[in-house]
Amino acid sequence: METRRHDDEEPPNPVVVVTGCSTGGIGHALARAFAERKCRVVATSRSLRSMAELEHDHRFFLQELDVQSDESVRRAVDAVVDKFGGIDVLVNNAGVQCVGPLAEVPLSAMQQTFDTNVFGTVRMVQAVVPHMATRKRGKIVNVGSVAALASGPWSGTYTASKASIHALTDTLRLELAHFGIDVVSVVPGAIKSNIGDSAIASYNRMPEWKLFKPFEAAIRDRAYFSQKSKTTPTDEFAKHTVAAILKEKPPAWFTYGHYSTAMAIMYHLPLSVRDFILKKAMKG
Repeated sequence: METRRHDDEEPPNPVVVVTGCSTGGIGHALARAFAERKCRVVATSRSLRSMAELEHDHRFFLQELDVQSDESVRRAVDAVVDKFGGIDVLVNNAGVQCVGPLAEVPLSAMQQTFDTNVFGTVRMVQAVVPHMATRKRGKIVNVGSVAALASGPWSGTYTASKASIHALTDTLRLELAHFGIDVVSVVPGAIKSNIGDSAIASYNRMPEWKLFKPFEAAIRDRAYFSQKSKTTPTDEFAKHTVAAILKEKPPAWFTYGHYSTAMAIMYHLPLSVRDFILKKAMKG
């Protein structure tokens, strides 16, 4: 007699690959939240040292992975498939911030941002989809940002990269449905993470502004905007996000965290009103 499942979740112990799992970030918290739900978690980062605290936890299979490298992606995906026989869930979380006025940000910095946030995501998708398509099941989760719903001053490179992720995810959802693959946009609000520190580190490598020198303080402040007092705890965000992803029929769009409702409203405002609010908020 066939035993039917009464819940709406994945089969037990799905294999989950999460990119960008450095300690202190959203990916790290997501990896831990998946492990709490009995998933077999492949935590990846450009450096194993950045995930050192997971090293002796048997719930995690750690892989060094640079999403900008074809060879690195191929090697990591092959290692996961060899060990587990397949991949059930891919979470494309690896991303970098880029702060500065678009008229003066070096093109090399913009390319670096898109290489990680956009092309890194596509590189992972293209590596994993053949394995999922063969098995006629799987989930791909792309992490966007509420910032892309209303792009303000000083972070245009980052928000453009995340808007690209939203658009790519919409297309993938339609294209991959034929193969039984669900595609989910996860859109975090202001979540406690180390993105402010990494943003300011990259900002400190920027050239001295010319036209925008008078806005220096406001531009620098933008790097930490999402990390001010009203941020959603990372573990809280991860718990709710993982619960949504593991549903048998996950939502196409999942957003959670401080500012998520406000930014959704901003998206629908007349442009003149949105521009006024963002200029005030970002001192543009």
